[in-house]
Amino acid sequence: MFTGLIEEIGEITEISPVGDSLRLTIRGERVTSDAGHGDSISVSGVCLTVIEQGEATFAADVMAQSIRMSTLGGLAVGDRVNLERAARVDSRLGGHIVQGHVDGTAELLSVTPEDNWRVLRFALPRELAPLLVDKGSVTLSGVSLTVSNIAPVEDAEPWFEVSLIPETLVATTLGGLQPGDRVNVETDILARHVARMLRFGLAAGDDPRGLDLTGSVNAPAAPQTTTEGN
Repeated sequence: MFTGLIEEIGEITEISPVGDSLRLTIRGERVTSDAGHGDSISVSGVCLTVIEQGEATFAADVMAQSIRMSTLGGLAVGDRVNLERAARVDSRLGGHIVQGHVDGTAELLSVTPEDNWRVLRFALPRELAPLLVDKGSVTLSGVSLTVSNIAPVEDAEPWFEVSLIPETLVATTLGGLQPGDRVNVETDILARHVARMLRFGLAAGDDPRGLDLTGSVNAPAAPQTTTEGN
């Protein structure tokens, strides 16, 4: 588990294809300071497992599903990524519960500068639209954020906005985004569970033991998520 509070911006130092997967080597002095083999580190929102360590670097494998569903497959040597170590059970939850299981990607549509912050508007894949709510939590490339505005349900092209304070602009890769760039999106875990229950027709007050789980309903299926790491 993670909190969505980025500890440092890392750098991709090596990319090695391994069959239909990738092995990434990433420089990050802070996250490697106490990292061990098998530890989980969020890399721009995707939970990866440390398999090798070097001098302030770590290597992790990215499986095919994560490549398909995230931006990691498009990385190049020298690219910057947001890094966060797994949360300790005795630490404060400063952001929100983040699993590192990405639901998909979103494209940046526009950046609107304000007095002391920026408003970023993203196109939202239609299958993810029911999982976001105004003032709810969303994780973008590993960063815990609050949805500050969202398209009405009747809009044909779903979108949502987040407002970034100066600290977020400086301390994460989000400050360097330009229209057309893509970010990894993880929706709130509670919303995903509710969507799954609705798919099985579980209404308020229903006893799940009595449901026919072989049936189907008209609600859309919950999107698949990546399952890297622990």
